[in-house]
Amino acid sequence: MINIVLHEPEIPQNTGNIGRTCAAAGMRLHLIKPLGFSLDEKQLKRAGLDYWSELDVTVYENYEDFLSKNPAAKIYYATTKGRKVYTQAAYESDCYIMFGKESAGIPEEILKDHEDTCVRIPMVGEMRSLNLSNAVAIVAYEALRQQDFEGMKMKGELHRLKWSD
Repeated sequence: MINIVLHEPEIPQNTGNIGRTCAAAGMRLHLIKPLGFSLDEKQLKRAGLDYWSELDVTVYENYEDFLSKNPAAKIYYATTKGRKVYTQAAYESDCYIMFGKESAGIPEEILKDHEDTCVRIPMVGEMRSLNLSNAVAIVAYEALRQQDFEGMKMKGELHRLKWSD
């Protein structure tokens, strides 16, 4: 199972959206404190809709706590500072993909020690970053694609009508 890690997320709506994506894609969500909101916050629940209860989420006191509780984790660090494009990584089925807080990303002190697993989403011009929940969806679904969307529903159906075969 792919793991999404948010390092000190600040905006409850983003985390709610990411939680919904994780629930829909069968991924675990890991939150590293400090959080910029309470897990009981209305915006978090609203963005996650009724999927929040379906989510496998773990909260950690800090980055060191996360590392100590996941000692064998293969971690990819999604950052605008990465030299490798996110599609160049070969994501393992049990990997962890970490994203930083909205205002500053993952601290450079962490990135410096993991240059080979830092990945970035290409952007034009001088854009600083994408919205966090969009960035998570982009990289997470690439990792899922590499796993052939294992265990996911692959065929869509209409609600009221039927597709012609």
